[in-house]
Amino acid sequence: MKIRLGILFIILLQGSYINAQEIFSPQVKPNTAFGKDEKLTYQIKYGFIVGGIATLSLNEAIENGEKVFHALAVGKTTGLANTIYGVEDTYESWFDKATNLPFKSVRNIREGRYRKYNEVSYNHKHNTVHSKLSGVHSVPVKILDLTSTFYYLRRVDWSVMNKGDVVFVNMYFSDEIFPFRIIFKGKETIQTNFGKIECFKIMPVVEVGRMFKRSDDLTIWLTDDDNCIPVQVRMDIRIVGNVYLKLIKYENIANPLASQE
Repeated sequence: MKIRLGILFIILLQGSYINAQEIFSPQVKPNTAFGKDEKLTYQIKYGFIVGGIATLSLNEAIENGEKVFHALAVGKTTGLANTIYGVEDTYESWFDKATNLPFKSVRNIREGRYRKYNEVSYNHKHNTVHSKLSGVHSVPVKILDLTSTFYYLRRVDWSVMNKGDVVFVNMYFSDEIFPFRIIFKGKETIQTNFGKIECFKIMPVVEVGRMFKRSDDLTIWLTDDDNCIPVQVRMDIRIVGNVYLKLIKYENIANPLASQE
């Protein structure tokens, strides 16, 4: 079964359409979670089979005369999966350091013989985006792109939430608007490659269908520290079963990782 490897692609594309008026949508808190030169590496496993590697790198750049964050997410197959499918998907985002709102995003897909490339620019003053493939579109206020959404979730203050609270995000992806919600499930301590870590447990509500059997078939664990790093993602996918993305390496994180012995 062919599964795209960008961690956020898997998480976000399955978001279900909902009534935004019913959803708690917090602003970002001042950023203490990440900074330039951070790099996170994840291993993707299907049972005992390693299917791929995903990396998320963050640097600084100049966009529209402003110093911004430039995020690069790359997912690619390894081993036998690479021989069969040959996937390497790249997503880039240039986003504001204070607001987390994107200026520009790039999607570059290579899957076997399939290729797709697009660039999207964001005009938050007029709430429009310009796609090189499809032109200008009106979008909701504070629209995010795929990669900036990942960093937005790390700037949500999960510590003030109650179990069952919901975060709502609008994202522009593949020339469509994707509203989706994420339910806060409380705290849980899990075993990682770096010891036991207390985490915030969140559940993006996914669409039941070809990929997922139930709306709660996706869970993410974020470190309960100043980094708020996703250390583990679990997906229960039809046919394949449980798929895990686990953090196996981190570099230049902003704060010490709050692991336990």
